[in-house]
Amino acid sequence: MRILLIATNRHSKFMNRLSAQPAPIGLAYIGGHLDSKKHDVKILDLMFSDDYLEETEKSVREFHPDLIGISLRNLDNVSYIDPQWALPVTKEIIEKVRSISDAPIVCGGAGFSLLPEACFEYLEPNLGIAGDGGESFAQLADSLGSGETYTNLPGLVYRDVNGTVLRKGLAYSDYTEPPLLDQLDLARYDKAGFGIGIVTKLDSALFNSRKDENRNRGWRVLRPIEEVIEDIRDMKDRFNLRKIFFIDSSFNVPLPHAKALCQSMLEADLKVRWNSFMAPVPEACDEEVLGLMKEAGSALVIMTDSAKGSLYDIDVESRLAPVREACERCDRTGIRYVISQKFGEPGETSDTVEAKLAFLRQIKPALANLRVGVRIMPNSPVADSALKEGLITDESDLIRPYFYIAEPVRDWIVDRLQAEAEANPRWNVV
Repeated sequence: MRILLIATNRHSKFMNRLSAQPAPIGLAYIGGHLDSKKHDVKILDLMFSDDYLEETEKSVREFHPDLIGISLRNLDNVSYIDPQWALPVTKEIIEKVRSISDAPIVCGGAGFSLLPEACFEYLEPNLGIAGDGGESFAQLADSLGSGETYTNLPGLVYRDVNGTVLRKGLAYSDYTEPPLLDQLDLARYDKAGFGIGIVTKLDSALFNSRKDENRNRGWRVLRPIEEVIEDIRDMKDRFNLRKIFFIDSSFNVPLPHAKALCQSMLEADLKVRWNSFMAPVPEACDEEVLGLMKEAGSALVIMTDSAKGSLYDIDVESRLAPVREACERCDRTGIRYVISQKFGEPGETSDTVEAKLAFLRQIKPALANLRVGVRIMPNSPVADSALKEGLITDESDLIRPYFYIAEPVRDWIVDRLQAEAEANPRWNVV
């Protein structure tokens, strides 16, 4: 079969300021899982396209695909100040494909997997795959090619004879096959962001957010360190790339894994520069791991929000104390960091806003992201609050960018933060 994989992500800014165009590594893994002996695979990446619909039409007409996979990386850019909804672009692409091809269209990706049924209803593909779709999409392609049944595949989203959208749980992948990188413009991506992505581990947030599918796993993917080292070598040897972004929600957790990976990178003498997310948890930010990270090539870490408890049940100073300690340790070690601070979460008051601003003045981030409100995500306490307060009528609404901003600060928080950012060049309001 001829299989066309389309990456629809076109968001090109990190915190609305820095150029950060991430390569579609997830889609490349989908391509890597497809059997090259059975299928001819083409990746169409629309990130750098001047006219994405024209380029889509050209690729479909020239390639004549038998099956089309479309990746929805994000639902939106998670910005209250400049919200950009991703689904309309993907829907346009699907409609363009439909106008010139009868090939079945399968949607997937991280954004799709957050609300698969709602995304399926809006985008109207033939099929969808929710979760990590490498193995499931490969099995689907083989089944379609041979005429075998496929409705029992993990993560499959489809309509039954009555038109009802059904979903077979979530698909899981061990990322055992290398990604199909040769068709991506990696040299251009190397200049357009924080580095080319390499998966180290993925947390279970996607699955734990679905209450009926919580597998209680600490990590849904925890790749062997030797495989990560080989991926880095491959980036250097085949593509001459030395800037890496580890796809990892919290590089330093678990602490033994982070230390072991850094030690292995040093022993392999890889000499690369890398960036990743880091959880500001003091027990996982000891001097040893930060020193190893710096020695192994860490150029920048992005602090993730690991706050425990809401402002209703824990005071803001207790929330900020561990983050402050992690930032101070990074300063002493010489690791540059970007930090994100939410304003307007449930329980926010003028006093908590001032405490957060005072905290940001006390630390020395490379860039501070002052995030207005909380992007409401499904199956979360904030979603429960939004439903009770009538901000949304159903969680399916959340395929669009909805933000929760606490009532006591709602009328003035944007002006307050923008005024502060004008006086602090490294601060950015989103």
